[in-house]
Amino acid sequence: MKIGVLALQGAFAEHICVLERLGVKAVAVRRAEELDALSGLIIPGGESTTMLKLAGIYHLDEKLKALSAKGFPIWGTCAGAILLAGEVGNTNPNMPAGLGLMKIVVRRNAFGRQVDSFEDKLKVPALGEAPFPAVFIRAPLIESAEPPAEVLARLGNGAIVAVRQDNLLATSFHPELGLDDRFHCYFLKMAEAYQAYR
Repeated sequence: MKIGVLALQGAFAEHICVLERLGVKAVAVRRAEELDALSGLIIPGGESTTMLKLAGIYHLDEKLKALSAKGFPIWGTCAGAILLAGEVGNTNPNMPAGLGLMKIVVRRNAFGRQVDSFEDKLKVPALGEAPFPAVFIRAPLIESAEPPAEVLARLGNGAIVAVRQDNLLATSFHPELGLDDRFHCYFLKMAEAYQAYR
């Protein structure tokens, strides 16, 4: 199995390190044709506007939309969740539109600036009993999720921070920055299922 990490900008190297630690072949993806041999793709945190512009220039956006419709697993973390969102509530109309793949509404930088970064322990039933240590850095908030999108995790105040919609996964936080690999393992199971049936 081979998993790609979108490497146009952002924290792609950290995701690659986690995948390699798990014994998975990881590939830095910068061109549309590199997606064809993969079982899944992670879109990392970073600057969502920059990633969207570059994805359009290199025709990755249309390729990802087509692959997603065929069940290709895509996981967006932090800025990656913004790219997957069907709607971004506080976006500038002059900014490029996202991929629009998930039935979620996202608000950029909802938790404040870099200095407002924080960690929290999340209850994520899909990952088991133990709380998941989540790192939030200039994180987006998932304001709402409509079926078929399913909420996987919330903060203590009820704010949505992780959602799955069939072959798509979005997290507001950065699982790649800790030592708990359960979210990556969860995504790898999605990729294994795709690989088995494609």
